[in-house]
Amino acid sequence: MKKTLILLTTLILMIPGFVFSDLVTFKVGYFIPRTQYEVREDNLWWIEFDQMSFSKTNYQTTNFGFGYEYFFSKHLSLVLNIEGYSKNKLGQYIDYVAIEDFDGVWAYPIEDFYGDWIPSHSFSVSITPFQLSVKIAPFGRRMKVIPYIGGGVGVYLWSVRLRGEVIDFSDEWWDQDYEVVVYPIKQWDAREENKLKVGFQGFAGIMIPLANRISLEAEFKYNYAMADFTEAFEGFERFDLSGYQISIGMNYWF
Repeated sequence: MKKTLILLTTLILMIPGFVFSDLVTFKVGYFIPRTQYEVREDNLWWIEFDQMSFSKTNYQTTNFGFGYEYFFSKHLSLVLNIEGYSKNKLGQYIDYVAIEDFDGVWAYPIEDFYGDWIPSHSFSVSITPFQLSVKIAPFGRRMKVIPYIGGGVGVYLWSVRLRGEVIDFSDEWWDQDYEVVVYPIKQWDAREENKLKVGFQGFAGIMIPLANRISLEAEFKYNYAMADFTEAFEGFERFDLSGYQISIGMNYWF
């Protein structure tokens, strides 16, 4: 919700400047996080996908964006884009069940125990990039189909939150009654919110004029940004904010 309010506020503040722009675009897209990770215990993406019922496809979702474009020439323009991505998913541990006793709550291997319940937590990621790009239309803009390419830099407003039950694998215990290794289960609410990171993007697409001032746009974009944890997830390696986006939009020409 906070990211949505920030996006809407930014759009409202930009409205007075539209009279000086040459084109505005409203788009809807499908964002696919890259989730680049290595098999290592300090990579948050890998931990969640390895231990939990989450999968990469669970974090693919639709998003919305807005942009305006200033023309320098019939081939070259400057584009400001604002887009948003947010996904929150509740998952369960796939290999452990929870058993509660007088000493606390413990994680037991699911293949040997029924347990009282399956421990679970939610994993939330949100990314709002503010991107400035150079856009090139190699054949100009007076065509039935207008291909273009471009790229630039962006400031990524991002947040990560993990909330719920977490198995502490660093604290190993031996259950003498059942002769099995168990781990304590703790309640956790770890978050890093409204952090900023500089990233990059590249894109390619086509525009198809529909009327005198209206055109349809289809675009593929690759975003790249790597975030550094500093607070709740300190000790983890860099978090991948990169992703692929396929979108369609409506352009209005001034």
